[in-house]
Amino acid sequence: MIDSVSTVRISFRALRVNKMRSGLTMLGIIIGVGAVIIMLAVGSGASRQIAAQIASVGSNLLMIVPGATTAGGVRMGPGSQPTLTVGDAEAVKKECPAVEDVAPIHSGIAQVVFGSQNWSTGIWGTTPSMLAVREWGLSAGRPFTDEDIKSGSKVALVGQTVVDNVFVGVEPVGQIIRIKNMPFVVLGVLDRKGQTPNGMDQDDNVMVPVTTAQKALFGTSFPGMVRIITVKAKGPDQLAAAEHQINALLRQRHRIAPGQDDDFTVRNLTSMMEMAQQAASVMSLLLGAIASVSLVVGGIGIMNIMLVSVTERTREIGIRMAVGARTWDIRLQFLIEALILSLIGGLCGVFVGAIGAEILAAVAGWPVSVSPASIALAFGFSGLVGLFFGFYPAWKASLLNPIDALRYE
Repeated sequence: MIDSVSTVRISFRALRVNKMRSGLTMLGIIIGVGAVIIMLAVGSGASRQIAAQIASVGSNLLMIVPGATTAGGVRMGPGSQPTLTVGDAEAVKKECPAVEDVAPIHSGIAQVVFGSQNWSTGIWGTTPSMLAVREWGLSAGRPFTDEDIKSGSKVALVGQTVVDNVFVGVEPVGQIIRIKNMPFVVLGVLDRKGQTPNGMDQDDNVMVPVTTAQKALFGTSFPGMVRIITVKAKGPDQLAAAEHQINALLRQRHRIAPGQDDDFTVRNLTSMMEMAQQAASVMSLLLGAIASVSLVVGGIGIMNIMLVSVTERTREIGIRMAVGARTWDIRLQFLIEALILSLIGGLCGVFVGAIGAEILAAVAGWPVSVSPASIALAFGFSGLVGLFFGFYPAWKASLLNPIDALRYE
């Protein structure tokens, strides 16, 4: 134990003799650790932002949209012709065991006017189930009801972006807005959702009863027509089953013969957004791996300096061996010196990385997240780099012949 303590003291003393050289040697490790932490923070921040966006959209979501159609020999892309109805949505909810809830959407763009303010926004004609399907709460007021759907009431729920731009300093609930010159009573205000992973503002919309949208606002090509049907499966393990059941049911309802193309498309929104999150996680690891190259460069710097130190201290090594130092004592001394350089450099790098990540977030506006795991990873890797690149100089020093070392000038 005493020998080990003495070895550590000797190592610290040797590093203090050449403070400038020790500091420059640690600089490579400081930059490497700081770079790893910053890159992992950027990747982790992006991944968390996507995860939050996925959570805001809702879980276990499927979307049914009109599919490709052919008219007069001309093949048109998805959504070119309306093929879905409110009846399809009701059938999916009743006859698909893997489906928890369904909400049809008949949407369009219109100007919303309140007093002297106006705002162009998306109008969603839908049902009360939309709030459950999208896991969307209300920050004020109440939702419209099935009675409003049956009667085609002119009532509305407004998103936060609409509130910010139309109801300046005014409580929205109970106010009357005009959509296409028709008065609508605001029943409630939707919770703020933020942007989707593809950058769409989810709060820039107004929800009205689907029957009102069909009859009063946008009209329909045929009775009950809707543009989209949003479906919530009973769980993540039920998504595939729900998709299969929906395909089978709608092919039957639309009288699509075997071998014919579907006139609808079922999209798994949850899987698509999870793929985006996985891509962000892979990017985070890739950024960390690229930044770790600078740590390796720092380790090579440690090895070079330690080799120079061995050459400069050859006579000192010979004296230590002559007075009884063992091969392992010499090797341990230089390993400890390399480890001290890498660990102190790693500790400084942690502070540099954490501060750098916060500066990057403030200046560039990027989402960053410095996690304890990234700090532990970068700091631990810096220690391993010190041991790995310090081993060869330590091994070389321990193999010196004491007599030759004493003669060295």
